[in-house]
Amino acid sequence: MKLYSAPYAPNPRRVTMFLAEKAIVDIEVIRLDLQKGEHRDPAFRTKSPLAQVPTLELDDGRTLTESRAICSYLESIYPEPSLLGRDAWERAEIEMWDRRAELLFTLPLMMWVRHGSPHLAAVEREQTPEIAAYYQKQAMRLAKWFDTILADRIWIAGDRFTIADITAVCGLDFAKMMRWRPGEDLPHLKRWREAIADRPAGKVAA
Repeated sequence: MKLYSAPYAPNPRRVTMFLAEKAIVDIEVIRLDLQKGEHRDPAFRTKSPLAQVPTLELDDGRTLTESRAICSYLESIYPEPSLLGRDAWERAEIEMWDRRAELLFTLPLMMWVRHGSPHLAAVEREQTPEIAAYYQKQAMRLAKWFDTILADRIWIAGDRFTIADITAVCGLDFAKMMRWRPGEDLPHLKRWREAIADRPAGKVAA
């Protein structure tokens, strides 16, 4: 299998962190330069019609292009350690927290960076300062909420590391482009981020 990825982008990093945590090493990772528009190359579009990364290409040529779908597929092939849940309740609970992490936290952080960072002007061709300001406010509000959640648990979905933690940290680390990191005002979120650094997934470059 081949994984088409891109450095620093949150959605591709979500999958590469997933690979690292599961110690999956038999998938070839091909990195595309988004700044140069390599994801828009006609040859790549035959694999990913919407020019999306990550894209997982199976040995028979079939492709998956959504990060969560790719992770679900890989979990079925490499079930241990489980990052999506071992039974019906765990799978549902982890998916609930993963959706919250993605839609309520990571997405606002990504939109803030995409519309606010001059480094992404070549990728985000119609940056809008008002959009950046709106999503910054949303992201900071939810950062406080996640900080309260992490006050009485080690990881976002409970007592073990899951895809929900990967999803949230991908957005959080992307916001370094806006020079934001959780500080002493968000002690539980800060502790959680520091704990991730010691894990295999935490070794994947942001």
